[in-house]
Amino acid sequence: MFSSSFAAVRKLHVFGRPPRLTKLALHTPKSVEVEFSDGSSFNFSAEFLRVYSPAVDSKIRSVGGEKVIFGRRHVGIMSAEPIGNYGIRIIFDDLHKTGIYTWDYFYHLGSNKFSLMRSYIKTLKQHDLSRDPQRRK
Repeated sequence: MFSSSFAAVRKLHVFGRPPRLTKLALHTPKSVEVEFSDGSSFNFSAEFLRVYSPAVDSKIRSVGGEKVIFGRRHVGIMSAEPIGNYGIRIIFDDLHKTGIYTWDYFYHLGSNKFSLMRSYIKTLKQHDLSRDPQRRK
């Protein structure tokens, strides 16, 4: 048991890269599903991907020097474009389209999905913000 666990850890350190992407399915407007060669599979909501977009965007509120994206609970995915053989650009219905999601970034997001979402919700609560969009006056 110990030797196989050690071998797995050693393998990660030797290669230092996430496993190869084997499947990507776009389920517009709600989610993206990815699978990797190590058997990992992740399903990401549009909201989660929008909040953790790898691009800096003008629709972010700066609260005490911290950049916070809020009000994206109902954001949708309109489409996606391949970027080389390493990622995709996702176009959201709030017109955000500058983030490039690499396969490595998808693996990172999936491996840390629950802690990232908890952190996001905690940050919103700290700043008295909501996942829901602001009502128009």
